Amino acid sequence: RALFAEYAAELTDPEQRRLYEEEVAALERERGVEVRFVHPSPGFVLRTSQEGSRRCYINVCGNATLAEPRARAERGGQRWALPYSLAPGREELRRAGRRRLLYDVVFHPAALRLAARSAPFRRLLCDTALDAVERHCGVRLDRANAAVLRGTRYKGVPQAPVIRSPLPGGATRPPDGGDSPLPSF
Repeated sequence: RALFAEYAAELTDPEQRRLYEEEVAALERERGVEVRFVHPSPGFVLRTSQEGSRRCYINVCGNATLAEPRARAERGGQRWALPYSLAPGREELRRAGRRRLLYDVVFHPAALRLAARSAPFRRLLCDTALDAVERHCGVRLDRANAAVLRGTRYKGVPQAPVIRSPLPGGATRPPDGGDSPLPSF
């Protein structure tokens, strides 16, 4: 029990998390890849169902590392560019052993501010989040019954997905010259 309690305390320690992220970034840099951790800040939650039977939640979150939303004037209105980051879906246990499916779709905080002020923009953000989950995760969501949960800003335990981008100049040689235990980029 004492070892497990020590392990749990280490997992929740922000200093340990920072150290872990620095080590991962250094390892990836050796492989020629820049890594950025996207820590989602709570926005709002969409409740829907997957494949018509399994309840799931989409956390619509914010992070300033993503590009800001941009509008371009077009005939009859505007066309919005809404960059986002999508974390892979995950299952979490609830009370009584029930499982729930969670997805995190992360936008720039400016998009969340616009959604708070404008109902049509909020619908656009919700539609974009639903499209992202359906397209990239290969699932079908119940759009007709999708609803924003009032008073709930985030479901589950936040996890920081990673954005990888190749560094200019390619990979540098590992310091020890050996094979990396990590799969190739």
